[in-house]
Amino acid sequence: MKNTTYILLCLIILSAFSCTKKDVPHYTISRVTKSDTASKVIVNINGRLTESQLLSIAGKIKADSAALPNLQLCYLLPGHSDKNTGVNNFYAIAKYPNAQIATMQDTLKDADGNIVRLKIIGVSAQTAKKLIGFHPKELKDQNFFGHFIDDNNHTVIIPFRDLTDPKKEYYILELDTTGKVVSATIPTVIHKDGVEKWMVTDRGDYITIKDSVLTQYSIDDMGLPYNSIKSNM
Repeated sequence: MKNTTYILLCLIILSAFSCTKKDVPHYTISRVTKSDTASKVIVNINGRLTESQLLSIAGKIKADSAALPNLQLCYLLPGHSDKNTGVNNFYAIAKYPNAQIATMQDTLKDADGNIVRLKIIGVSAQTAKKLIGFHPKELKDQNFFGHFIDDNNHTVIIPFRDLTDPKKEYYILELDTTGKVVSATIPTVIHKDGVEKWMVTDRGDYITIKDSVLTQYSIDDMGLPYNSIKSNM
């Protein structure tokens, strides 16, 4: 039984790499977790997709993995890690519930007529473009580290260093979709084990920025990142 399951999971992963249908965006599968009651598939996508595009990927994976029960697909944007199990890391989540528990509200279906419960957590491509374009005029002379879109909160995080200040301090602004500043932080910057950490809360939560990727850490997660965001993605 274990060998059969292993072969099945391998076929699912290989099918993602060999996907050639024109109406299905490119994707890869990095991890499959199977239990007796459900199967969780981590799907890596190249960018923000529409509902119909996400459904087309879901339908393709569903057709290739009919033997997996209660299929759940978790879509990841580039720069995010599949080692994180929290919802903050996913762009969207699609679930295939058992037909027996379908309700009147379950009207969304894939191309084969299977009921799908799709929740898009992240922002659309249009909103992302708008967020990336925010550059407060008061900060025109600052050294920006990038624009990092927080898909969970629908905000853009703009870390920068004030080179006009003798102290050259670091700052972090967070703006909502209207351009309003919803958070302004002056982090304490510490260096430990060769890593520059920006402490953003008194309790010890911090971020790091390396290779245009902002990674957020919670003091509760034992050093594991709960979100990694690629600049201008």
